[in-house]
Order: sequence, then structure tokens, then C-alpha cells
Amino acid sequence: MGAARYDLPEPDAFTRLYWAAAAEGRLLIRRCADCGRAHHYPREFCPYCWSERVGWEEASGRATLYTWSTVHRNDLPPFGERTPYTAAVVDLAEGPRMMTQLVECAEAELAAGMPLRVTFREGNPVFGPEGESRS
Repeated sequence: MGAARYDLPEPDAFTRLYWAAAAEGRLLIRRCADCGRAHHYPREFCPYCWSERVGWEEASGRATLYTWSTVHRNDLPPFGERTPYTAAVVDLAEGPRMMTQLVECAEAELAAGMPLRVTFREGNPVFGPEGESRS
């Protein structure tokens, strides 16, 4: 058994499907059957109308950059060995805002509203420039 990971949440019965899809390279979001709005992070109820009639759907993987910060120092494992990295908030094409990490983007090229595409690293959804090849 490997060392404990502190950079990903521990899947529970509800989020296990989300993390299994991410391990397969698919980003899931939740959508409410009553008000029609999508949301992220996964919840068992709609944060807009409080309905419990919500279900999973696969997101397109397209997003735009809302804001970001380049982290140069982080003393928490395993992040310290990853610095510098860019933490970001993106607007998914389906509507929800999502916290993530940017990859394959030079800091000087970042701009609010730039188009991004999801990719996955170790089962974790991260975002890079749209049009780049995704691994």
C-alpha cells in the first residue's frame, strides 16, 4: 500500500462514481431535474432550488479561465514538491464554477476568459489550453 494521498478527497459512497469517472478520463457534474441548473462540486441536492432530483452527467470538458494564482510555496505534502503550480477557478461550459489546477500554461500567457480543456493527472481533473493534445 502506498503513502496516504492528501491532494485528493477520500471517495465515499456518493462521490465514488465521480472519482471512478475521473480515473477513466471523464468529468462528471450534477444537474437538477427540477430547475435544470448544473452544479459542481457534487452534492446530493441542488444548491439553487434544494431539490433532491439531481443526476450525474458527463461534462464537455470545455471551460474558460475565471481567475488564478501561482503558488510558489506550499509546506503541505505533497504540494511542496510540486511548486510552482497554478491554482485556478474555471467556468465550465455547462455553467458551474470549479476549482482546479492549470497545466501546460505559461504564467505570462494566462488571461481571464481564455478557453481551456480538461485533462487528467493521476485521476484528478486539471485544465490546460484548449486545442493542446490531452493525455
